[in-house]
Amino acid sequence: MQGIVANEDLPPRIAGYLSAAAMTHEWREAEAMLLRAQAAAPECLHVYYTLYKLYATHNRLGDAERAVHMALDAAARQAHVTAEWRQLSPDSCDWREVNSPQHFYLFSLKAFAFIRLRQQRLDDVRQILDKLHEIDPYDSVGASVIEAYAKGAGL
Repeated sequence: MQGIVANEDLPPRIAGYLSAAAMTHEWREAEAMLLRAQAAAPECLHVYYTLYKLYATHNRLGDAERAVHMALDAAARQAHVTAEWRQLSPDSCDWREVNSPQHFYLFSLKAFAFIRLRQQRLDDVRQILDKLHEIDPYDSVGASVIEAYAKGAGL
C-alpha cells in the first residue's frame, strides 16, 4: 500500500521479515514471517496491511478479519481515536491527513468492508460504507470501489 510507509522506512529487522514473506511461494511461511514481524513491532501498521492482504488473497477471511481488527486497534491507538468505528465522527481527528495512522485506519476500514462483502454480509458492508462516507467524504481511500462491488452484489 503506497503512502502508509515505504519499506525503506521500516526497521531493518521488520523489512527483512516482510521481504522474506514476499519472496516465499508458501503462504504459511509468509504468514510465519509476518507474525514474527508483528510480534517484533506491534505498532508497525504496514505489517498489519501485509498480513490481512495475505489472508484475503488466500481466502482465509476469518484470519483476514482478525488482522484487520488488529490493524484498526493499532491505528486507533496511534491516531488517538476509538477503535470502535461506529463511534467515530468527522471530528474525531483530521481524517484528511495522508500518511497518518488515521488514514491507515480508513484504509483498513475499507478492507474490512471488502472482507464483509466477500463473506456476503451485506448489512455490515452498508454500515461500514456509510461510516466511511461520513468520515471520509472525499473518498481518499477509494471506498467507492467497494461500494461498486457491493452494488453488483445487490446491496
